[in-house]
Amino acid sequence: MLVLGIESSCDETAAAVIHNHKIHSNVIASQIAVHSPYGGVVPEIASRKHLEVINSVIKQALSSAGVSIKDIEGIAVTCGPGLIGSLLIGLSTAKALAFALDIPMIGVNHLEGHIAAVFLSEKVPTFPFVALVVSGGHTSVYLVKNYHDFHVIGQTRDDAAGEAFDKAAKLLNLGYPGGVIIDKMAIKGNPRAVSFPRAMKDSQDFSFSGLKTSLLTMLKKRCHDFSDEELPDIAASYQEAIVDTLVDKTIKAAEDHKMDKIVVCGGVAANSRLRERFSMQTAAKNIQLFIPPVILCTDNAAMIAGMGEIMLKNGLRSSLDLNAVSRWPLS
Repeated sequence: MLVLGIESSCDETAAAVIHNHKIHSNVIASQIAVHSPYGGVVPEIASRKHLEVINSVIKQALSSAGVSIKDIEGIAVTCGPGLIGSLLIGLSTAKALAFALDIPMIGVNHLEGHIAAVFLSEKVPTFPFVALVVSGGHTSVYLVKNYHDFHVIGQTRDDAAGEAFDKAAKLLNLGYPGGVIIDKMAIKGNPRAVSFPRAMKDSQDFSFSGLKTSLLTMLKKRCHDFSDEELPDIAASYQEAIVDTLVDKTIKAAEDHKMDKIVVCGGVAANSRLRERFSMQTAAKNIQLFIPPVILCTDNAAMIAGMGEIMLKNGLRSSLDLNAVSRWPLS
């Protein structure tokens, strides 16, 4: 089945074409430059930017795949979770195309898409496995039994890991997006220079608000900002606290549930230190590790099209009265 995927859950407008679970195109229009002055995503601006570019992004995806819109046999679109205004732009476009072309449409859970991204990689796992979904809005560990059977093992009680990165970068006046900037800066720093807290060590859940508060407290105790020489150590130590927590809790979840396969996905899975630590520690534990390529970790439409193709082939369909939802748990 030739499937067009559309993703607009936050601040990236994306479209992709999938055929027999192979990526034929994957186009992403970023809004980073637009939101950078605000230090984070502004929902109203995000939805307006989606509206401006979504048609051209879809046209580019079709052109890159070497197909026309009339060749498309099904449409997959993110309908949650995410920013309602942003989601509605993609969903309305998908509905219009499905109606005009008289082809089936399926609404896809954004988090399901992140997990399904691993099946578009060269190295793919078999079910069941433990999956860490870690991004700007989500930090959860799941026991995944099949494409639609998820059991929550642990989740954040407050900030998501990606949000913790962005808030730290804002406090340190480093810019946006914080995760990318801190990752690059941390390479030059000492991850043991500062002792940041690791919260909820005895729980399967996550908490990053205390980590953010500890950084804020450090800043308040000083009469000046950190120097350029100090910042790499601060960034590396802060990042290590997040990475420690994500790696340790995910591996423990796999061991507790007797799983020998771990999938790591979502935007924060692009972090170089996280990938390095997972590679080292899973190898030491004889656990198989599966992380999608970086382009499939951040928000993209290929993962939505890939998940949608599976659903459409299984006979699942969404009606044209499908609505967007801001919250949509996987459990």
